[in-house]
Amino acid sequence: MKRSLALAFTLASGIALSAAAQTLPSPAAAPAGPAKVAVILFQAAVFQTNEGQRDMADLQKKYAPKETQLKAAGDEIETLTKELQAQGDKLSDAAKAVKAKVIDEKKKQAQRQLEDVQTDYQNEMLEIYNGLASKVYDVLASYAQQQGFTLVVDATQPQQQPPVILWSSPSTDITRPVIEAYNAKSGVPAPPAPVPAAPKPASTAPKPAGGAPAAH
Repeated sequence: MKRSLALAFTLASGIALSAAAQTLPSPAAAPAGPAKVAVILFQAAVFQTNEGQRDMADLQKKYAPKETQLKAAGDEIETLTKELQAQGDKLSDAAKAVKAKVIDEKKKQAQRQLEDVQTDYQNEMLEIYNGLASKVYDVLASYAQQQGFTLVVDATQPQQQPPVILWSSPSTDITRPVIEAYNAKSGVPAPPAPVPAAPKPASTAPKPAGGAPAAH
């Protein structure tokens, strides 16, 4: 239960995002002539747009209280478990069985809550992705046509075959240009930069005179 909720959501969302990618429109036929290939990390492009960053930040804020609740439940289970271990020799078998049952029920309840929250989070994240993906795709298609690309390969899921991208020149990666083109079209401002943490004040404790070691 101490596992980061955000990490759990990330692990749970990969397959669903792959499925969502199947809903994109089919690409138009490439014009005849020499091939000019570009590579894009499409899912990254969607979420790294200003609009995607804004919507995901709002989603994370929405689920922050639930993450706090799950962490509190995990802390309670850990405390009860340590108490049972510490008091094990002093308790009767019946008393230990009662405490163990309470811990087991709390674990099951916390696991159900975690699964419910993961499912809800994943569904809302997919709504964000699906809402943005088609719009980013339109910008991608327009950009690719303007630049004369005959093929754009999505490198987001390299395990999907074909294709298998073994190497590509950085000049063929159009992820950033497509993100910038979408940001310009959407008009959504960039999210504010995170405020850096204040530096810790330096210690003002006096040093021992004459290089003598400090007293312990």
